[in-house]
Amino acid sequence: MSSELPGVSCDFKLVQDKIQALSLQGAIEILSSAIEYHRDDCNFPVSTMDKIKFLVQQADKSQKLTANVEYELKVEAAIIKFYSPYPEVRSIIDISDNSDCECETIRVYILAIIWTIIGAGVQQFFSPRQPSISLPSTVIQLFLYPCGRVLELLPKWEFFVFSKRYSLNPGPWSFKEQMLCTIMINVAIGGAYVALYQIMVEKLDMFYGNKWATTGYQVLLIYSTQFMGFGFAGILRRWVIYPIKAVWPTVLPSIALSQALLKPEPPKIVHGWKISRYWFFVVVCTISFVYFWFPNYIFEALCKFNWMTWISPDNLKLAIITGSTLGLGLNPFSTFDFNVAVRSNPLVTPFYSLVNQYCGSLISAFIILLMYFTNYKWTAYLPINTNTLRTNRNETFQVSQILTNGLLDEKKYQNYSPPYYSAGDLMQYGAMFALYPLTIIWIFCTEGQSISSTLKEIWHDIRNHQKGSIYGKFDDHFSKAAFRFGEVSHWWFLTVMAISFVLAILCLTLYPTETPVWGLVLIILVNAAFLIPITLTHAVSGWGFGLNVLCELISGYIFPGNGSALMILKAFGYNIDGQAESYISDQKIAHYAKIPPRAVFRGQMLTTFLQCFMSIAVVNWQIDNIDNLCDPRQSQRFTCPGPRTYYSASVTWGVIGPKRMFQGLYPTLQWCFLIGAVTTIPFIILRKYFPTKMRYVNPILIVGGMSSWAPYNLSYQTPALYLSVMFMYYVKSRYLAWWEKYNYVLSSAMNAGIAFSAIIIFFAVQYRVKYLPWWGNTVINSGIDGGNGRQVLLDLPEIGYFGPAPGNYP
Repeated sequence: MSSELPGVSCDFKLVQDKIQALSLQGAIEILSSAIEYHRDDCNFPVSTMDKIKFLVQQADKSQKLTANVEYELKVEAAIIKFYSPYPEVRSIIDISDNSDCECETIRVYILAIIWTIIGAGVQQFFSPRQPSISLPSTVIQLFLYPCGRVLELLPKWEFFVFSKRYSLNPGPWSFKEQMLCTIMINVAIGGAYVALYQIMVEKLDMFYGNKWATTGYQVLLIYSTQFMGFGFAGILRRWVIYPIKAVWPTVLPSIALSQALLKPEPPKIVHGWKISRYWFFVVVCTISFVYFWFPNYIFEALCKFNWMTWISPDNLKLAIITGSTLGLGLNPFSTFDFNVAVRSNPLVTPFYSLVNQYCGSLISAFIILLMYFTNYKWTAYLPINTNTLRTNRNETFQVSQILTNGLLDEKKYQNYSPPYYSAGDLMQYGAMFALYPLTIIWIFCTEGQSISSTLKEIWHDIRNHQKGSIYGKFDDHFSKAAFRFGEVSHWWFLTVMAISFVLAILCLTLYPTETPVWGLVLIILVNAAFLIPITLTHAVSGWGFGLNVLCELISGYIFPGNGSALMILKAFGYNIDGQAESYISDQKIAHYAKIPPRAVFRGQMLTTFLQCFMSIAVVNWQIDNIDNLCDPRQSQRFTCPGPRTYYSASVTWGVIGPKRMFQGLYPTLQWCFLIGAVTTIPFIILRKYFPTKMRYVNPILIVGGMSSWAPYNLSYQTPALYLSVMFMYYVKSRYLAWWEKYNYVLSSAMNAGIAFSAIIIFFAVQYRVKYLPWWGNTVINSGIDGGNGRQVLLDLPEIGYFGPAPGNYP
């Protein structure tokens, strides 16, 4: 018998004890249930599934098993039942738990408040940059660790609050304190959607320039949108936190980093590597920090490595196909910048998920080229992959030219121009329209029984004021460990949602938003319908999408000609989903780390409250102090790709309206909903009759990859694919022990080094521009892909415009 347990990197003795206590019949029952439960589980290792099927078959065939087979049966059953069936989880999560360890301490709140203010400020400041730079929780964890150690020097004063004892210094800074602090900060540093997009588009003169969007309006809007998602989050726990299938791969690096910083690690050589995870992190973070200076300051061609266009800088077709700026980025070696390469989380996202997305992107690239070179819907008169709306004279569309008192003026519109999409933007919107019906049908066909039973249980809980435990039907290790914690009642979440709704009503009625309350109610109902399939997809695959496109379409139909109403309702529609997912993903961290849910609830409420104030302050400072903010040629790369897309959507689907867009300009787009629904059918049939071959094929991810255009392109995705093949496939399959020990630490270290370096570079040499004018920095801006010379395939017709004639616009 082996003295090592397969795939178990910690807590050997505890699992060994479970094996010895497990009966043979019990092991067989556990494995039989696992085969059925994980039958379509893409994250469950194929090798493990084949092995347990073989072991169960051996048990069925033979009345007396060999000692080795019996031991293997018990080992696999114990790992699945009392630990986790996923090597990703086993590699970083301890099965043991110190129940006496305090986590909701005063010093946790002190550090969480300080770093929420810093992290939210940095996130908001760099969000308009392309590529954006964030201060992820993995970086803040590095600061939390020494800060926590410093606070160990505080005096050990004790006091009581409501008969509960608190200590200013309960002892050494613990893993649970580190994780709770990280969770509190993480939900806040993601940024406030309203501040990132809405306020900027409302206030900047190049967009709407609404002077009434004052601080009072901003406060009401940002608080109501940020907190409304919390209400939905409580309802979703049963689907996306407690089920063992809900792995949430994107949260694992954060836990891995805290483990490396705070948990003692026994010396162990793994495939010849004996460096500890902590020092591995330090080395990689340092290398990443130093190297980032090259592609982002010293040798910028390494960032946008559009080397194929250097062959013939004035070749328009070459730039369209391979260009990193103008074109579609069909370039096998498009960057040597890790900030670009890790944009899709290739060391975290499951390999099958990223491959599905990339296949969708690659297929759609050729569809875009077909549209462009056939001049479908006048796309050849425009740049191929811009997210900037254009007029029929290929000029930047100015919405102020067609508005009177914030609403569409038909006469001005007929004298100006309709807004036109690039081919990349058309692809993006078509894919998003197809994605919504596809997701609903796919999830309810594959997970319908589970969803139905959970809905009945939730209704029973609400009617009976949640008597009994919401963990009741979950018997995995992590849910059982959570039994001793006080649960967060559904009513807590519903109360937060009700308060947010009141704030939203005040926002809509006290300011000239031209948005009725019933429109908000409709958007809330849309979220209620879609949140389950969206969060389930994210929990399993590591890829998620929002309801922004669907909400803007609905708002455009019910409020035609009103771009302001569309933006406001879109902010609610997207943020309800986004905040719910953010809260839930952090609750999954708490579930893994065995942190009380009520502590997480209190902490996240506080830091979200602080984050809103910080976001408002920073965005208003940016508007007042950054020169040429959101200009495509802004010298510090504050070109605002997100706000520009947000603005474009408000014009096309709000001011112009879906009726004009669908029936006049782009009638094919409306059929994308039907295409998405019909596309699901062959995938469901193939999955039913070829479950093994179709196990890793997911139409949601494929179509999701087709939506990743304008302004981004394949040059941002191809390097991520290479990293995924290397680490999530090759290393994981060949060197599992190395992968378990170092992979997530590697991901955290790369992001940490990039973030540190980016902040220093910006304030040292970019804020007050100190440019290095040499070939390595100028070559990417030369030629057509650099913005020089002809940027479109076709010149304007002799009449000076394309499309319908003035006065006859749809």
